[in-house]
Amino acid sequence: MMSASTPGAREGVLPQAKRRAGRIDWLKWLSQLLVLVLTIGFMGPFLWAVSTSLQYSYRAFQLPIQWIPNPVYWSNYARVFRFSNIPFGLFIKNSVIITIFVVIGATVSSSAVAYGFSRFQFPGRDVLFVVLLSTMILPFQVTMIPTYVLFHLIRWLDSWKPLIVPAYFGGGAFYIFLLRQFFMTLPRELDEAAVMDGASSLTIFWRIILPLSKPAVATVALFAFMGSWNSFLGPLIYLTDSRKYTIAIGLRYFQTLPTSGTEPMHVYLMAASLIAAAPCIVLFFFAQKQFMRGIVMSGIKG
Repeated sequence: MMSASTPGAREGVLPQAKRRAGRIDWLKWLSQLLVLVLTIGFMGPFLWAVSTSLQYSYRAFQLPIQWIPNPVYWSNYARVFRFSNIPFGLFIKNSVIITIFVVIGATVSSSAVAYGFSRFQFPGRDVLFVVLLSTMILPFQVTMIPTYVLFHLIRWLDSWKPLIVPAYFGGGAFYIFLLRQFFMTLPRELDEAAVMDGASSLTIFWRIILPLSKPAVATVALFAFMGSWNSFLGPLIYLTDSRKYTIAIGLRYFQTLPTSGTEPMHVYLMAASLIAAAPCIVLFFFAQKQFMRGIVMSGIKG
């Protein structure tokens, strides 16, 4: 019987290995082609929005679609800020102020609550955590009316308080869950060593836990930023003074308030939408590494 070490056996094994390697390369190229096609498909609406925002207003909806504008009207972006009846700059300023306070409040409060759930032992801790997680299945539409009545009773309507203050009470169940899972991956020996050196719980939280949890904290900050910046339903319900509107509400002005005659507003709406989306895109681009690491590490233990 011919052994595997004989020349005949090697001659039979080598073609099989080459065929197997060929199939792997073929599948690799096919998967990359599929990813490329899906990427182009998902990017289609975004590319159309960019193209529309750079075209002359009356050519925006001509068929076939002109994907590359000729000529390019960069002035469309500048004109977004020049409409007398649409204070777009003010809307951006309002969104920036609200988002900054929300990000600070959600990050700090959710970190503190998650630290308590991950490091302290107290009666009913697990039950409280399950109750907290159960609130994640409740959509905003269920609590919308009770919350509105509550803010009406304490006279917070038509102010930024309903949009900012809740972030300072835990930030949200998902943020607490995400940070708690990450904190559970940190060894408790660090806490014990710090206690032996005389550190308090607050010192351990501020000088040990948070510095080691930068990926998870950055993830929560990114989620809080995107949630506040893109929030539409909350400002729509609680705000009535147009001077307090956020950028999400301000985009509606480009559909409801034409500037002159029958001039289409869709070109300026696309330009304004891209301006509104730019901070989220830029922030995710620069924080993508921390974001992915925070998501991955948060599910390792718990």
